[in-house]
Amino acid sequence: MTNAIGPNFLTLQVRDVERARRFYTEVIGFRETESKVPTAAVLETEPIKIALRQATVDLDSVTELGWGVVLWIKAKDPDGLAKTVADHGVTITKPPCDGFCGREFQFKDPDGYELTVYEG
Repeated sequence: MTNAIGPNFLTLQVRDVERARRFYTEVIGFRETESKVPTAAVLETEPIKIALRQATVDLDSVTELGWGVVLWIKAKDPDGLAKTVADHGVTITKPPCDGFCGREFQFKDPDGYELTVYEG
């Protein structure tokens, strides 16, 4: 029997690591931490870290990245973050609303990954 514990690291393959790093640090507000991989930026997120890594596959060969997968990001002020991402021209796919976990909204990052921000 497998002794799997659960996820402890998440990687998003991106077209441009620097663009993704700027988006997630300057717009979303995550802090960057040390990366041992020169083609990746690692974000100091909780409970697990997120890496932004130069794509090793052809991201343009599919119509939607991560189709069927939605990343949930906890935030203290989802409404404030929704305003910030909208002010930066980010596509909001679900406006702020009351959900099962409190206030939430959804948006797509520069590579088209869908993220849900929630109050938790």
